[in-house]
Amino acid sequence: MNAIENLAVNSIRILSADAIQKANSGHPGLPLGCAAAAYELWAHHMNHNPANPSWANRDRFILSGGHGSMLLYSLLHLFGYGLTKEDLMNFRQLGSLTPGHPEYGHTVGVEATTGPLGAGMGMAVGMAIAEKHLASVFNKENYPVVDHYTFVLGGDGCMMEGISSEAFSLAGTLGLGKLIVLYDSNQISIEGSTDIAFRENVQERMKAFGFQTITVEDGNNISAIGMAIEAAKAETERPSFITIKTQIGYGCPAKQGKASAHGEPLGEENVKALRENLGWPYEEPFFVPKEVYEHYSRLAEEKAEAEAAWNVMFAAYCGEYPEMEALWDQYHSAPAKEELLNDASLWMPNEKAEATRSLSGKMINLLKDKLPNLIGGSADLAPSNKTAMKDAGDFSAEDPSGRNLHFGVRELAMAAIGNGIMLHGGLRAYVATFFVFSDYVKPMARLSALMGMPLTYVLTHDSIGVGEDGPTHEPIEQLAMLRAMPNFHVFRPCDATETSAAWLAAVTSEKTPTALVLSRQNLNPIPGSSREALKGGYVIDDCEGTPEAILIASGSEVDLAVKAKAELAAEGMKVRVVSMPCMDVFEEQSDEYKESVLPKAVRKRVAIEALSGFGWGKYVGLDGGYVTMNGFGASGPAGKLFEKFGFTVENVVKTVKAL
Repeated sequence: MNAIENLAVNSIRILSADAIQKANSGHPGLPLGCAAAAYELWAHHMNHNPANPSWANRDRFILSGGHGSMLLYSLLHLFGYGLTKEDLMNFRQLGSLTPGHPEYGHTVGVEATTGPLGAGMGMAVGMAIAEKHLASVFNKENYPVVDHYTFVLGGDGCMMEGISSEAFSLAGTLGLGKLIVLYDSNQISIEGSTDIAFRENVQERMKAFGFQTITVEDGNNISAIGMAIEAAKAETERPSFITIKTQIGYGCPAKQGKASAHGEPLGEENVKALRENLGWPYEEPFFVPKEVYEHYSRLAEEKAEAEAAWNVMFAAYCGEYPEMEALWDQYHSAPAKEELLNDASLWMPNEKAEATRSLSGKMINLLKDKLPNLIGGSADLAPSNKTAMKDAGDFSAEDPSGRNLHFGVRELAMAAIGNGIMLHGGLRAYVATFFVFSDYVKPMARLSALMGMPLTYVLTHDSIGVGEDGPTHEPIEQLAMLRAMPNFHVFRPCDATETSAAWLAAVTSEKTPTALVLSRQNLNPIPGSSREALKGGYVIDDCEGTPEAILIASGSEVDLAVKAKAELAAEGMKVRVVSMPCMDVFEEQSDEYKESVLPKAVRKRVAIEALSGFGWGKYVGLDGGYVTMNGFGASGPAGKLFEKFGFTVENVVKTVKAL
């Protein structure tokens, strides 16, 4: 390492330590230990252009160990991505561009929101899948227009979390040769040495997954790190895993190699000792010498040349293949919302009793021809989830052009991979499993919502209608759980029309992920269902004049509500039935519209849903009633279960009369 490189690396360390000390909060251990590796990668091996952070063919970098965010912020500042010294000085402060963990869409240059350890590993796999698929679609001889790497940096915590094993097992199976993992191996976690809980041979595990494994013994040897990265790039058939042996808190004599370096400021005296130990002659906090800024500026100019060369190639490609230019634009643009919503062929006929999971499968196969960049699959449940695209091929190591993804029984990684595909750009993804297993999906669905990634979740077998599989497979509380999440739409359609509405809402959403909660059992078509389902809630069966009572239901229970209404009407009661396929979207409507559907003057209201009643209180009020689940389900035929738990016309009528 020459003098200017030594200064460049130590600038990362000093800026990180100063920012964390000023905030009196943060994690200095990772930035100090990984500064050399990060510098070498960003300076000499990664194609990126600070002048155009969204360049389509840039290499992606994900900091899976998001607690080490100051490493990333220091790099973004020094390379000229627009983060100022003042931004670094406001680290972890309210409204700053440098929050505690990196947030996608908030800070330029941040490729993914990370924090939950291992999540970045899963999202990196998704990005590598996207790159490989898009390359198979667009690349022509002499025109590698999609040709970039996905780099992800994480530590022992990321490797302990199960999501990384799920994701890397699939990455090896799929032969993602342009995925390169940098493993910050410092053998320290919050509680002390990793030996207390983590003694496995990580390299052998990664070999078993199908990775090339490389080890760098000295995390400060940028020459060795550089050779390892080039060796990883040279391996095209397998993803690569580079173990870089580092010291947490490197350079701070009192903290280096200790757990105390992980998650607390070094302290003023230790920051001073860090400067002395690194030979950093400047006492002023956040000071970086002019020659270091000039060095990073020269590196940034070199990076811009890579994009300039690509732009020349892409222009020639578009000239030779104008049809591919049009396809590229279609892939990289938002779906034409009004065109899709007004496409009569996408509104399925409401003709016969059919499970909404089957209707969803029909919609997927209608949409795949309208959206050529639609890609997705299931956690080994495609035949049950009805998520396979016909004649679209299976994505594999041998054929990356396939649009059907097979995630295996890996729900948590599946959701992270779906996020990564969406983050990469150019593709519209969906993922699928049984609704009860949304428990396995939830942490990554939460990241979808946080990042504003409109990933679609297909969640089938939506209630006690699962029947014979019993309470382990019958979702009860899961609907309330997902509805509680901000910026997350949960659709539970009742028939073909509402299923069309749900899918169209999902694929045209710009910033909000959507869960489609679908039945296993056949549901009768409801005569009053309409495109008003796009408003989240609407009157599906009304009475003459002002209603005396309102029944509110979703999914399979809408039919029950309609039948109960008929019974009550025969006895002279005026009853309105409201279908509520998506509370979240209904809440986005105007107050006038919501009042027209659920007039405040009508206090007799009953919520009907074969799941937990939690969350319905805002619609039924203190005077309302519930026909919902108060416990877990049971094993038996679906019809018997609905009867046992009170989902009958008689019980609904009784509940209304009791109000």
